[in-house]
Amino acid sequence: MTERFFIPDWPAPNNVRSAITLRAGGVSQAPFTSNNLAVHVGDNEEHVAANRQSLVHELRLPCQPLWLDQVHGTDAVYAPEAEGLRSADASYTDTADTVCAVLTADCLPVLLCNQSGTHIAAAHAGWRGLCNGILRNTVRSFSYENDSVMAYLGPAIGPQVFEVGAEVLQAFLNRAQSTQHRQAIEVAFRSGLTEDKYLADLYALARAELAACGVTAVYGGEHCTFSQIEQFYSYRRDIRTGRNASLIWLQNDNK
Repeated sequence: MTERFFIPDWPAPNNVRSAITLRAGGVSQAPFTSNNLAVHVGDNEEHVAANRQSLVHELRLPCQPLWLDQVHGTDAVYAPEAEGLRSADASYTDTADTVCAVLTADCLPVLLCNQSGTHIAAAHAGWRGLCNGILRNTVRSFSYENDSVMAYLGPAIGPQVFEVGAEVLQAFLNRAQSTQHRQAIEVAFRSGLTEDKYLADLYALARAELAACGVTAVYGGEHCTFSQIEQFYSYRRDIRTGRNASLIWLQNDNK
């Protein structure tokens, strides 16, 4: 782990590269201190541009990441054909000249790749997108012929502090794809700190959703953006704040 980013610990193929940024090491001023990568939060755009360019240089990225206009929806776009700022919550690619990226500050970033290292994706999974099928749609972009998909769950708000209403639990139960999926959803919710509230485990919900899609090789899921103040931005904690970036790309060793 460096001051500016860490490399996810998962058994991805050697040509699949990934990184998740931390909030230190940039030039943004308070309350976006300091490595904010988002332009839509009210930060100085020149500071964001400088942070983004430093990231490209330090990670030796093959190009600028594809920054999405995330809307808590379920659209996954093919990155090489995404022109300009696309309204979507996931991108995928099978080429080595594209960097897929998502921005988060409590929502769950999910990085995916296949075992042969020919296809990658990045998804932004807040509870709404997760409930409505963003991971399902992203996994559908992969071909399963003699191959398998693995996923890495990046930093999100932890289950000890993510309090939601009963309507969130019901929304997930309404979308359950099987009895087993429904049981996994129920386990991901426990009684909250106040009456009629629940503590939701985004990591467990993502694992349940991925398992329902046939993806069982799932890694990560050990951070809490709300509690780890020095490392991560948290919208629920601070409201006006920056965004961490989760990136994945295919390395072309011939370049």
